[in-house]
Amino acid sequence: MKKILIANRGEIACRIIDSCKKLKFHSIAVYSDIDKNSKHVRKADESIHIGASKAQESYLNVDKIIEAAKKLKADAIHPGYGFLAENEKFAQKVIDSGITWIGPKPSTIVSMGNKDIARDLALKSNLPICPGLNNKDLENKDLEKKCNEIGFPILVKASAGGGGIGMQIVNDYGELIKSVEKTKNLAKKAFGNSDVFLEKFIKNARHIEIQIFGFGEKKAVHFFERDCSIQRRFQKIIEESPAPKIDEKILNEMAQSAVNFASNQSYEGAGTIEFIYDVDEKKFYFLEMNTRIQVEHPVTESITNSDLVEMQIKFALGIDLDLTEQNKINRNGHAVECRLYAEDPSKNFLPSPGKITKLKIPNIGLTNIRLDIGVDEGDEISFYYDPMIAKIISKSKNRTESINNMINFLKDLEIEGIKTNKSFLISVLQNKTFEDANFNTKFIENNLTLFTEKKEINLKDKQQNKNNEQKYSDKDVKAFEKIISKTPKIKNGQDYTEKT
Repeated sequence: MKKILIANRGEIACRIIDSCKKLKFHSIAVYSDIDKNSKHVRKADESIHIGASKAQESYLNVDKIIEAAKKLKADAIHPGYGFLAENEKFAQKVIDSGITWIGPKPSTIVSMGNKDIARDLALKSNLPICPGLNNKDLENKDLEKKCNEIGFPILVKASAGGGGIGMQIVNDYGELIKSVEKTKNLAKKAFGNSDVFLEKFIKNARHIEIQIFGFGEKKAVHFFERDCSIQRRFQKIIEESPAPKIDEKILNEMAQSAVNFASNQSYEGAGTIEFIYDVDEKKFYFLEMNTRIQVEHPVTESITNSDLVEMQIKFALGIDLDLTEQNKINRNGHAVECRLYAEDPSKNFLPSPGKITKLKIPNIGLTNIRLDIGVDEGDEISFYYDPMIAKIISKSKNRTESINNMINFLKDLEIEGIKTNKSFLISVLQNKTFEDANFNTKFIENNLTLFTEKKEINLKDKQQNKNNEQKYSDKDVKAFEKIISKTPKIKNGQDYTEKT
């Protein structure tokens, strides 16, 4: 029997364990001090301790994870998303240790992890890229002239890393130099790389991504698109497919561009190519490629009747796959995913750690709901990691039914002991602009006052929330706020900033 070690925690670890069980493979969970009794540990066939609660000492500790894999004789390592999923040094060390790496080649992770390089490769594959300037262009004496040619506003972005860390919108050249230096400093601290690049800011933009699967040797297929435009702090919270109110011809062009790009890289495994869609100009531009499974992959699985994690495992281990030809991949219906977080929307989405004193889940068997969840009643949400509780996926024959189904499920879902974004999600789903699909990536930012939480909390829940607030001091809260703006020197490090 094959043994798969999952170098992750929470919801995604539970999700990978499910695919391991389906394949009749032995699953190995890793855990930090605080995660000793977590759901992913309880669910796995076997578990092993890898370090202290801080992510840098456990889930980001390359040597500890590989040591654990060797000790328990794991055949392969699945990194999930976040943490070390897009760390080429970790991937290479796994391979060098004789263990199968479930992911793309380390060289691919390197090239896609640097946005300057990725943009150049996209151009070579004839993908449209947003007008901009690479890091080397910033030393040009004609910088102001070139910026005016691009047109303000302009985005200043870190070449390495992700999650919007250091990203700034600049409205004129006078702001540019300061913003570039600020982003350089933040990028250096966050990713160990101070390179930045400039990109034209699309005011009325949608965030569209194409799920691909590559088989190496210049062959890849796509699993259609996902609309990920509903975001806060540059992090997605609602995703759906098909993308509403975008011409099918444009979506097909986008999908084919993604396949061509992945094929030209001889990409291996699951990956996502992200695009910015200019609603006004009806044009799309290459944004980046994520060399891992996405948080929102269940949206795609729901409409294509596929298991992308199972495909990842099979491909890495050399097991034959069914869906290798584009004409075999079809979709039906409409799927919407909501990310349920332990956070307080009224306080700029500040995390809400504490014990889940009550978790009553509606009968999923009677609904078209899929629930990917990483906790049970009685479990603790820690401030050490990303506070996502679960992903809720609603699938119906059309968008309206899918949204209504999601709203009903959220209303019936009972969770106490911590603050969550449940009511906030309902408010977004019921908003007329969202219903009509007239939104863009700035929808939440521009309408924050519309989503003030109105939920009445019972006295017992109020007391529990108070107890949780007392448990975590003002010092802890300040630490949370700091963590939100920082990340380890690893792309998409998940030490509380799982930016996906």
